[in-house]
Amino acid sequence: MSHTIKSIPDRTRIPSTTLKCFYFTTKNESQKKNPPPEMEASGFMASKWIATAFAIWIQCSCGAATFSIYSSVLKSSQGYDQSTLGTVSVFKDIGTNAGIISGFLCSAVTSPFPRRPFVGPWMVYAAGAVQCFLGYIFMWAAVSGLIDRPSVPVMCFFMLLASHAQTFFSTANVVTGVHNFKHYSGTIVGIMKGYLGLSGALVIQVYNTICNGEPSNFLLLLAVLPTLLSIMFMWFIRIDRTESRNERKHLDSLSAHAVIVAFYLMAVIILDNTFSLPSSTRSFTFSILLILLSAPLGIAINARREDLKVTEKTHVLNKSKSVDTEDLVEYHELPRDERQIMAVASSSTPQAMNVLEALCTINFWLLFTAMVCGMGSGLATINNMTQLGQSLGYTVTETKTFVSLWSIWNFLGRFGAGYASDYLLHSYGCARPLLMAITLLIMSGGHLVIASSFSGNLYVGSTLVGICYGSQWSLMPSITSDIFGLEHMGTIFNAIATASPLGSYVFSVKVIGYIYDKEAAGEHGSCSGTHCFAVSFLVMAVVAFVGFLVAAALFFRTRRFYALQSRAERLS
Repeated sequence: MSHTIKSIPDRTRIPSTTLKCFYFTTKNESQKKNPPPEMEASGFMASKWIATAFAIWIQCSCGAATFSIYSSVLKSSQGYDQSTLGTVSVFKDIGTNAGIISGFLCSAVTSPFPRRPFVGPWMVYAAGAVQCFLGYIFMWAAVSGLIDRPSVPVMCFFMLLASHAQTFFSTANVVTGVHNFKHYSGTIVGIMKGYLGLSGALVIQVYNTICNGEPSNFLLLLAVLPTLLSIMFMWFIRIDRTESRNERKHLDSLSAHAVIVAFYLMAVIILDNTFSLPSSTRSFTFSILLILLSAPLGIAINARREDLKVTEKTHVLNKSKSVDTEDLVEYHELPRDERQIMAVASSSTPQAMNVLEALCTINFWLLFTAMVCGMGSGLATINNMTQLGQSLGYTVTETKTFVSLWSIWNFLGRFGAGYASDYLLHSYGCARPLLMAITLLIMSGGHLVIASSFSGNLYVGSTLVGICYGSQWSLMPSITSDIFGLEHMGTIFNAIATASPLGSYVFSVKVIGYIYDKEAAGEHGSCSGTHCFAVSFLVMAVVAFVGFLVAAALFFRTRRFYALQSRAERLS
């Protein structure tokens, strides 16, 4: 087989460090870069856009932070006291946040090398579906009296199993999204984590509409809905590393839709808590919600069609430029500006680390410490929101509204921080840890507001803390993928996420619980007034400020890396 070779001029010397500035192409390689439509994917549905739409639906079904709906019936049917119920709740928190196993599995099945048939993210969804169904169906059977009352350790195990399933769904959705949209990791993580934050409010709307107010039926709903959706859609969720032409435009459409759903839910929650909507009105509002939730698939189909049109045009253009049937090998010297791009891109690409290698870095522990301060104090706030409202003299309706709206503030933080971090990085080269530091500083202010005694402090404080708490859940995975690479991202960010239950335990039990019990000692076990939680939230304000300092340190350590990354993108 003959080859045409373009020699490199004699005047050009090639040091070993610049060999990467030369490349060769063949006709076959060109075809691989721009395959015809029939080679692009096995079908219309095999697309990262379709995968994103189905992943959003799975996130919406997870039902995060809904323990309060069925905790009362679990307590009464099993004869638990408050301490025993608290023990079961601890296992729920552990399962929800201990996602290291799901991270290891996700890293194994999403690794690009070696390629193995029938291996992919569907395995992570399948593992989550099995745990979700077994855990919740067992609890439903126990609460409904279909089986004998289980022992507390057995109930704790199945609570752990059911809540642990959420980490499999969420990890698969986030990691697949970041692989598919690596240039907009903050936006896609914000969308996925945002819908997870909304999932509690969404599933409660399903419960209010079809479960007739029976908490035991809510357990059955949690057993069936996420399991059914994940099994139906897991076959379409795959890693597709081809870059689309208008990724930013379509991601913006998905982002705008998420905001619309969040504000619609907020309006429905406020109306329902204020006026106690009749069943017919609830059915009507639920129908509108279902229509809104179908929109991501429409956006995905539109994006997929655009991709196929561009691919078809590219294929026709390549065919018209083909020379002959034999392979053509050509050596090229890259222009100077392209060599500059490659040099900058190489220096801004993180070295992929596994979890053990990451554990040996300062950046890992800075990020972990910041999350203990931010996630821990934020989770402790929502866990004590009901008692906090009661002690400050808010009505039951007002307190219920605080708890319900927390999911909205949580969503706004998750989505907003992810989107803003991408915008600041691509437009100004601003490192993501800077936004993390800013949100932790604002969270410190939110804790101070709650600790104060002015009228309406809980309205303002819970909003600030809720938004800033949610922002950590989108910024942390994005920073993890930036610093430690994509290959083991699922394992590493789930290892860092263990900071949430750790911090929550310390602040809820050792700070809030200890100080509250001390203040209530002379008041027959209950406490009323600003002094009940004032000291606790002053302590957490200081802790959040420490988190701000730690995140600031991470920013100064990584700002040059992020600046190079932004520069490489602008040059290309």
